[in-house]
Amino acid sequence: MLMFKYTGRKKDGSLAKGTMQGNSAHEIKQKLRDDGISPREIIETKATIFNRDLSFGGGRVKNEHFVIYCRQFATLIRAGVSILEATEILAEQTEAKKLKAVLGDVRQDIIGGTAFSDAAEKHPKVFPSLFINMIRAGEMTGNLDQSLEELATYYEKQHSLKKKIQSTLAYPAILTVLIIAVVIFLIVAIIPQFSAVFDQFGGELPGITKFVLSLSDIFQQFWWLIVLVVVGAIGLFIFAYQNNKAFHYSVHVALLRMPSFGKLLQKTAIARMTRTLSSLFTSAVPILNSLGIVAKVVDNPVISKVVREARDNLESGGTLSEPLKEHWVFPPLVHQMVEIGEQTGTLDYMLEKIAEFYEEEVDRSVDSLQSLIEPIMIVVLAAVVGFVVLSIMLPMLSVFTEIQ
Repeated sequence: MLMFKYTGRKKDGSLAKGTMQGNSAHEIKQKLRDDGISPREIIETKATIFNRDLSFGGGRVKNEHFVIYCRQFATLIRAGVSILEATEILAEQTEAKKLKAVLGDVRQDIIGGTAFSDAAEKHPKVFPSLFINMIRAGEMTGNLDQSLEELATYYEKQHSLKKKIQSTLAYPAILTVLIIAVVIFLIVAIIPQFSAVFDQFGGELPGITKFVLSLSDIFQQFWWLIVLVVVGAIGLFIFAYQNNKAFHYSVHVALLRMPSFGKLLQKTAIARMTRTLSSLFTSAVPILNSLGIVAKVVDNPVISKVVREARDNLESGGTLSEPLKEHWVFPPLVHQMVEIGEQTGTLDYMLEKIAEFYEEEVDRSVDSLQSLIEPIMIVVLAAVVGFVVLSIMLPMLSVFTEIQ
């Protein structure tokens, strides 16, 4: 739910003002009228902890629901169904409560004579700027069905790409947590039981055993401090990542320069950037507007910075390919094909081909990375557990040898 400030007049002419929650300004206006207040001004404001409802994941529409909505909307418009009827049908069919409520507001705005793009623009948390601009371009050119087809294809590809990356990262993340849990269990629960046995045996313990025993003592005595330091470090990192632009940028540079994984992130970002630009150009969105939108939706500050530089370069009479050529994040293939597209007037086609190439590259990279990660993580798990077990077995073997 959004928070709105309002001012208006009651039936007796007295001033009424305050805050009210709702899904849109239109809904607030209707509520005020139902309460006998004639609204004069309604402004969306940020909710504070004192005036907002607690919400657990209900504020935004899930990717899969939005992808389904785009494809169904495109299909209905292509079949000759009017925008109003399509909106009514999809509002009834969608499983997403947030999307259902927003489509209800959009429907009311359309009935009131508002264009679909303008009605959707009132709900930026549901309809991204890319969606709104491509719809607006489709309305202006009379090719709304084509714009919707482009959007449906675009969001389906982006959703598929995101799922592949998530599935690739899920396995090492789970194994990393498993390794940490196993090591902590061995150090806290198993090693202390052998410590007393080693004291009874006497003699000089191997260095590896001394190290593990010391580590076990530290964990048992200062576990609260370790937890505090880890939580504090994670919290500090998240805070700096979200609030310090220089640190945020540096993290992404470091990620892009990582071996193997960095290449995957680079290809994913380039595929998303070129696919978005291609879709916008195909829908006749002006190039400067397109670059501004791409800079926001690409989700990578390194790529975004170059896109903004390209926009400034175009605005001053330069070319799109020049800033791409000068930056390390873009391989020669990208700026060469963009340059050819600019020279031949086929930039949208070239961008589409670049997107297709890097989407295929991401698929191959994901497959190879998955085949590489599995044995590496298994070896790491075996090495860590083996190290702890070896620290226990070495003094035991020495004792058995002496007894024999």
